[in-house]
Amino acid sequence: MESASEKVPILIVDDDPGLLLSIKATLVSADLPEPDTISDSRLVMDRVRRHAYKIILLDLVMPHINGMELLEMIKKEFPETVCLVVTATDEVSTAIQAIRLGAYDYLVKPVNGENLVAIIRRALERYQLRKKVEIFAAQQSFSNLVNPGAFSEIVAEDESMALVFCQVEAVAPTDYSVIITGESGTGKEMTARMIHKLSSRASEPFIAVNMAAFTQTLFEDEFFGHIKGAYTHAVSDKKGFFEAAQGGTLFLDEIADLAPSLQGKLLRVIQEKEYYRLGSTSSRRIDVRILAATNRDILDEVKNERFRADLFYRLSMYTIKIPPLRERKKDILPLVRYFLQKYGNSKTDPVESLSPELEQCLIAYSFPGNIRELENIMASAVLLEKSRILTISSVRGLDSAVGSSADEGSGLATLEDLEKKHILRVLQETRGNRKKAAIILGINTATVYRKIEKYRISDKLLKDNQF
Repeated sequence: MESASEKVPILIVDDDPGLLLSIKATLVSADLPEPDTISDSRLVMDRVRRHAYKIILLDLVMPHINGMELLEMIKKEFPETVCLVVTATDEVSTAIQAIRLGAYDYLVKPVNGENLVAIIRRALERYQLRKKVEIFAAQQSFSNLVNPGAFSEIVAEDESMALVFCQVEAVAPTDYSVIITGESGTGKEMTARMIHKLSSRASEPFIAVNMAAFTQTLFEDEFFGHIKGAYTHAVSDKKGFFEAAQGGTLFLDEIADLAPSLQGKLLRVIQEKEYYRLGSTSSRRIDVRILAATNRDILDEVKNERFRADLFYRLSMYTIKIPPLRERKKDILPLVRYFLQKYGNSKTDPVESLSPELEQCLIAYSFPGNIRELENIMASAVLLEKSRILTISSVRGLDSAVGSSADEGSGLATLEDLEKKHILRVLQETRGNRKKAAIILGINTATVYRKIEKYRISDKLLKDNQF
């Protein structure tokens, strides 16, 4: 029963010979490659070292060496191998541990054949995709792009963005769900739009939704729609976001802010690919690609049971991380010039250039609000500038923070100190108005509240106008 071949891409590990035969039959009947099988976990590492498996399916509960230990050993030596785990119980703690050790997905016994085949297909596709991205990432150069003109709308010269663009090119032609991570203001929605633009769904709708704003009733109505008479004020039929995005892409921004009670409803639709309008008994099929974004550590959200592990697995077939602006120093001045042209030409006496001092200050600044904050800074500064050269004196909310970060002597401020100081200053300028502060900082209001809590910025501190 147990054989090995260098051409076999899949290995199944389970101490139950009957289950091994069943899984093998399921995969072969679905026209997938016939897998190798091992029932003794002690033999796995030697086999893996001798044969280049793409996919390994591991049972977690086995004698001698358990699946979690094998997972850690395999990922340490062969990080490119896609590992799937099979668990006896659907426990969050088990899923979290598997994720952190590098598992791509997990299945709960008894294993559903249809789900198994779908997951194996996705895993094989993911393996090929990762290999493709690794080739791009090796040089991390814009010259590796197949279609550089597709990114002309994004101002980027820093090499760290070359990898992001290569990842977008690689994942766009697939139908993968993707999680885009990065701080607020880094351009997650623009990245999602580029994925859509380069996909086969480009001619269909792109619908962007901020997930932080939904109550249960509002969520169902907005996502699923309703029929006339579904409730008192439902005077006509209404399409939901899923129906509006049919055939195209649905972008779920701030996905980690979705209430846990609503995550299950979203998961069901993604899994079943159907939903019901409010008030209707007829199901509707969906054909929508899901892209999601978050500025939080989503694995930490899963670990603390604020975000469902099973929903995370469904959304994170691929992940793209966008670096913050402070790690993209080569992009700062090109972005400054772009925003200077955008806003400077709107005046009777256009602002045409920057002073060298201001250029240095902007390069030294940490930009906690990233590109969105830079745009707000430039838009405000050109309104105050009286000459054709933008100077430091016209830039509000930047000089004191830059002074600390640009100091070449000892006692340089940390990024957290600069962020706290800048947020406090903006809150003081807005007289404590969180919503206005969020707009200026280029982050959402919920993030402002989290920063206030993190830095213990009290109302008294705002009134005293000091740290």
